[in-house]
Amino acid sequence: MRLRPEVLALVGYKQGKPADTDAFKLSSNENPFEPIPEVLKAIADSSNVNRYPDAAGTQLRDRLAARFGVTRDEVHLGAGSVSILAQLIQAAAGAGDEVIYAWRSFEAYPGLVTVAGATSVLVPTTADARHDLPAMLAAITDRTRVIIVCSPNNPTSTIVTKDEFATFMREVPSDILVILDEAYIEFVTDETAVDGRELSRVYPNLVVARTFSKAYGLAGLRIGYAVGPEYILDAARTASIPLSVTDTAQRAALVSLDHEKVLLERVGRLSALRDEVWTALLEQGWDVPRPHGNFVWLATGQATERAVEVFAAAGVVVRPLYPEGIRVSIGESHSVEKLLKAAAEVVRTLPTEG
Repeated sequence: MRLRPEVLALVGYKQGKPADTDAFKLSSNENPFEPIPEVLKAIADSSNVNRYPDAAGTQLRDRLAARFGVTRDEVHLGAGSVSILAQLIQAAAGAGDEVIYAWRSFEAYPGLVTVAGATSVLVPTTADARHDLPAMLAAITDRTRVIIVCSPNNPTSTIVTKDEFATFMREVPSDILVILDEAYIEFVTDETAVDGRELSRVYPNLVVARTFSKAYGLAGLRIGYAVGPEYILDAARTASIPLSVTDTAQRAALVSLDHEKVLLERVGRLSALRDEVWTALLEQGWDVPRPHGNFVWLATGQATERAVEVFAAAGVVVRPLYPEGIRVSIGESHSVEKLLKAAAEVVRTLPTEG
């Protein structure tokens, strides 16, 4: 059987490792809170599963359009924001084209680009684990078709500021698609951070991608959305798998918006706990970038494998991203003691530079 060699050479996306019953799963950036009763009620009725869902997602798109101050046609739904990223890349880039993104960033990006037939251009993050936007601009060539900016960045949890993004967009050629991946935007408390809701109609080459998986706790239902120019989203819709967003997911998202105050109160609690964990890690001696998502980044380098073992022994499952470090999600409040105990052991044994 003849298969594409570049696809065979890929390392497939790996889901966060599951946890044993007595351990905390902090490997997948999941929301640890159980679904609110209203969401459970909304998804309980499965009597219509013999029927296809509303492919247009009319009700949800209307709600999101009103929120962003755009038209329905400037909103697109997908089975998680990652599926929308795949559609946008496939719509804009193919063989011989290039897609620029920071590294390390979301580990699905390389696979999405390769499957589209395009070439990844990885721009290293700065010493403080942030996007190097000037270097990303310098990496643009006549083959560049897409640039992805992830804020907060997964896995480093750092942000791009409004001013940085505005300066960046002024320099990006208008015929290059820029995707602002904001999967974790609801956890941001820094007012200087870029916010796609403020940019809906500012840039004709910008698409903002968001999800209901994280802050809204609907990871298992797979629903995300994008906001951007109609003609770009029409291309994404053409590249999408038809009917991939289920009726159940759409209903759950609508109810989540109805009860957003409760859900965002939970997000606030997670963000506060994240900041407490970050402060404790600094006191332990870690050099941790200030986190803005629902996770922290520990640069363990060559000690990553050992660090994973220490956390596992303490009852905490983390996400290793070899060879740079580990990402640790903010989960249940009673996981923090185990998390910090393991982190203290790891930092004591990290090799020093020089």
